[in-house]
Amino acid sequence: MQMPKPPTSNQNRSHMRSIPSRLTHAPMARREFLRRAVFAAGAMAVTGPWLRAEESLPRRFDPMETVTLGKSGIRTSRFSLGTGMRGGNRQSNHTRMGRDKLMSLLRESYERGIRLFDLADLYGTHPYLIPALEGVPRDRYQIVTKIWFRPGGIPEPERPDADVVVERFLRELKTDYIDLVLLHCVTSAQWPKELERQMEILARLKQKGVIRAHGVSCHSLEALKAAAEEPWVDSVHARINPFQMSMDGPPSEVVPVLRQIKSAGKGIVGMKIVGEGRLRNDPEKLDESIRFVLQLGCVDVVTVGCESIQEVDDFADRVRKVPVALKQAA
Repeated sequence: MQMPKPPTSNQNRSHMRSIPSRLTHAPMARREFLRRAVFAAGAMAVTGPWLRAEESLPRRFDPMETVTLGKSGIRTSRFSLGTGMRGGNRQSNHTRMGRDKLMSLLRESYERGIRLFDLADLYGTHPYLIPALEGVPRDRYQIVTKIWFRPGGIPEPERPDADVVVERFLRELKTDYIDLVLLHCVTSAQWPKELERQMEILARLKQKGVIRAHGVSCHSLEALKAAAEEPWVDSVHARINPFQMSMDGPPSEVVPVLRQIKSAGKGIVGMKIVGEGRLRNDPEKLDESIRFVLQLGCVDVVTVGCESIQEVDDFADRVRKVPVALKQAA
């Protein structure tokens, strides 16, 4: 009986090609299965139920988050360091702590993430900031200062026009421009008419790039209402807390005006969050005040006159506890 001839090499290759692909690729399929299983296990480790639960928690405020002051174009930190605690006659608790301590506070605050420094002629804090931030590019931080136009408050009786005053500010600050210049402590409902000349001068300085924005710090409800209506205003410093401490009126009357200011595209810097220091030793009320102001949804920046880096850290930690309201997070 004649035995069948074995297939030639070509026939053998043809035969192998005829084997179903699922059999020839079985080892590769197993490797791919194992690879995907390992990948899935790793993904589960990264996105396990504990992380998904964390992601479901409400987002919380970041004190060093970059925010924009209305339509001014000024982008800065949510937390601003004030330098005018008990300020007057070009002194404040900050200048009274001594040059080295104040400069250290300014520098360490910058290193923590604070980018807006709230100065004023009234406080006498101009000469300290730039030396404290030596080596830091000027565009990495923002300066707000204020023109004192009222009687008293500063040593000299003369009140030169805003261009003369700003020129002096630039020399004292050792800078080529100032981010935000305010008319300090307006109280009259008629301030836009009474300070019209100074407003025009500041508008020209803004056009020249000497200042980036202008506005007012308000110390009466009538002045705040006028700021809401005045197109010249780029940003407003307003006193706000839930306890009516050093405020221009009850929160029920102040908050609607702040919302009007916000809706008009103006920036809002909230001050007196700590009730001019009176809430320092009342943690519960301090937390309530911070939560109240941040969750209003209309205050861009909060400025606080912290007098030590420990106070800076404490305030920042309290801000980080406050959840962002859903309508703000959207």
